[in-house]
Amino acid sequence: MAKCAIALGSNLGNSLNTVENALKELANIPGIDLIATSSWYQTSPVGPPQPDYINGCVVLEIEQKPEELLTILQAIELQFGRVRKEKWVARTLDLDILLYDDLVIDTPKLTIPHPHMIERAFVLVPLAEIAPNWIEPVSKKAIAQLAKEVDCTGVRLLNQHDIS
Repeated sequence: MAKCAIALGSNLGNSLNTVENALKELANIPGIDLIATSSWYQTSPVGPPQPDYINGCVVLEIEQKPEELLTILQAIELQFGRVRKEKWVARTLDLDILLYDDLVIDTPKLTIPHPHMIERAFVLVPLAEIAPNWIEPVSKKAIAQLAKEVDCTGVRLLNQHDIS
């Protein structure tokens, strides 16, 4: 079994419902065990003007190889209506592999650790909540340290009363 971290995000439709149901789909796949789930966060978008996101992270123990996991995540995104047209646009569901044990992979289809994770508070804040001591293998820094070094403006804990 390998340990991996996944980021979940959505900003189209009922985003909270989407990420929670995507999480259930992921947890029902044989060979995938959900170890920890962060809180959900409302976050400002990166890129062109668009609605705020709901973001969170999970830590999984999995039997799948990284490429197999990528295929599974993309299938779940499709199931929830994800259309891949261009980068950094609004989406129904985004599932990204952040970390996979301490592997460093760089292929045309897959880069682990996620190439932008150390710049993104919407990833680091929820990941630090559930895996603060996990060492990001390129920077050699703990997730909690990386979260302290990034601008966290626009990332706020989603409270139940915030949900309309």
